[in-house]
Amino acid sequence: MKSGIIRTVFSVVTVAALVLGSAGCKKKNGANGQGLGSDILDPMNQLGGGQIGLAERGEFGIPVTDANAKFNNVSFAYDSFTIADSERSKIEAVADFMVANTDTTVVVDGHCDERGSREYNLSLGEHRALAIRAYLISLGIAGDRIHTRSFGQEQPLDPGHDEAAWLANRRGEFSLFRQ
Repeated sequence: MKSGIIRTVFSVVTVAALVLGSAGCKKKNGANGQGLGSDILDPMNQLGGGQIGLAERGEFGIPVTDANAKFNNVSFAYDSFTIADSERSKIEAVADFMVANTDTTVVVDGHCDERGSREYNLSLGEHRALAIRAYLISLGIAGDRIHTRSFGQEQPLDPGHDEAAWLANRRGEFSLFRQ
């Protein structure tokens, strides 16, 4: 029991150190001088004559829709954000793509099954996304090219209420964008 707690604390500290030791978030200044953060880009741009128009890119850039940019979800064990050895190759495939395509960024979404409270699952989903982010950074991907989000239990792949559904829903998903 005690070694399990120590291992969990060590994992959390390791992920936090990797995340905090990365390049960090760059701030972008909006028209009012307020920082918008690296994950939020100004959705509006100025057209001539004071008109406002929608930007051509989304929050994270232009979605990459190439057939070779579709990646398998990373599965997680129940109540865990530890990346299993069998799942590492999925993350390595994303890193290989990003190395070859330096104009891309990735958004890692953390998801959970329906068991647990909403707050707990949002936290667990965040830890899953951050664990994947930390592994991508360890593979040489710059931290400012990796964004994370948690959806907790809010976006299940499988609406069922059994182990097969829960396994499908405990995942990290990748979305790639061009700048």
